[in-house]
Order: sequence, then structure tokens, then C-alpha cells
Amino acid sequence: MGSGNVMGSAREARTGGTRHGSTPLGSTPLGPTPNGPTPKGPARLATALGIAGLIPFAAGAALALLADDAAAARAALLAYGAVILSFLGAVHWGLALASGPADTRRAMHRFAISVLPSLLGWVALLLPQVPGFALATAAFALLLAAETLGPLRAGLPGWYLRLRIGLTLGALVALAIGAPIGGGGPA
Repeated sequence: MGSGNVMGSAREARTGGTRHGSTPLGSTPLGPTPNGPTPKGPARLATALGIAGLIPFAAGAALALLADDAAAARAALLAYGAVILSFLGAVHWGLALASGPADTRRAMHRFAISVLPSLLGWVALLLPQVPGFALATAAFALLLAAETLGPLRAGLPGWYLRLRIGLTLGALVALAIGAPIGGGGPA
């Protein structure tokens, strides 16, 4: 029951096809859609890895407060934030790649949006630290809003959105703690 290609598999997944390796109707490649049950394995692993991913944020914030070379600690914290922004954009690149021919418009929108976090993170690194931290913070907050309230929500499992909220709040707190206050700091 299939076309033997990726697009055929995606089409069968949306129409309830059961071809070997296809995804059943109402599911994403990681498991059930936001209204379905949580896929225990991927959700647990993603949660553990996500929490581990907060360690550099916490360490950077602590070092920015306590280290003799706070500017270097802030630079490292901001650089890690830029890396994570790129990672978050890649989620939408992957969803665009996985979409089928019926979702071409949504895929094109996701491709376009997926590169913005990387670009904003890169610009944040080029700016002096005060505006750089402000831009990175805004990028995290805007992407979270787009994923939870806006057009990027479609196709994201509920467990991912819950995880994203917690992890983004952790990142935002770390950026707020580690951010320089006034003066602009070194570039």
C-alpha cells in the first residue's frame, strides 16, 4: 500500500496508511499528536537531555556573577544561548522536511522561520553584551510564543511544548542573571 518513497509514506501517514515504517494517522514521527498520549521513551529522553542542556546556562549565569572575569563568562553564556537558538530553529527545519506535499505552504513557512533563531543568535554575538543579551532573550521569548500561541504550534506534540516552556524559562532566567547591567560591556 505505498509509493515506496518518503512523500508516499508521509501521505499514507496522514491518510491512515499502515505501510511498514509509516506513521499512523494522528501521530508525528515521535509519537501521538498533541491530543494523544505522551510517547514515554522519547519524552523522557528529551526531558533528561533538555535538563542537562540547562547546566551550561546555570553555570554561565553563576560564573557571570562570581568569576573574576565576568565578561568572559557572559560571552560564554551568550554564545551557548546562540547555539541553543540554532537548535530550536532546527526543530522547525526538521518538521518542514518531514511534511508531505499537502503541507507545502506550511513547510515553506517553517523553513523560513527556522533560520531566524540562528541569525538572531549570531547578531546577538556581534553586538555589545547589553544589547546582545537583550536580543537573545527576546529571540527565546518570541520563539516560545510562536510555538505555544502562534502558527508554529501545529505539529508539535504536547509533551514537547510543556518541556519547551520549562526549558525556555530556565534559559531566560539564566540570561537575566548573567546579563551585564548597563555600559554595554565588551563586544
